[in-house]
Amino acid sequence: MGQPPVIVISDRDNVATALEPLECGRHLRVGDLDLVVVEPIPRGHKVALCAIEAGEAITKYGSAIGTASAAIAAGAHVHVHNVASGRGRGDLAAAPSLSREE
Repeated sequence: MGQPPVIVISDRDNVATALEPLECGRHLRVGDLDLVVVEPIPRGHKVALCAIEAGEAITKYGSAIGTASAAIAAGAHVHVHNVASGRGRGDLAAAPSLSREE
């Protein structure tokens, strides 16, 4: 048997990570859950395992990684377009000023 198409790390997770591209209409078996992918999901991106309401935590690895910025349907693509990150991106810090006081 080959590699599963998605991976879930914790029973608390409400998303799974796609280990391969997932096409719309694909049926997935994730543990005891039967899920239909409702939009294309690139490899490495997340798919919602259940409906997630706007403002609800996105849980991956058993920890909240962000908040849904819009309602997300089960089987939908979960990414920056519908998630507000709860973790800072160190690369977005203000660049140091290059000007000098004379």
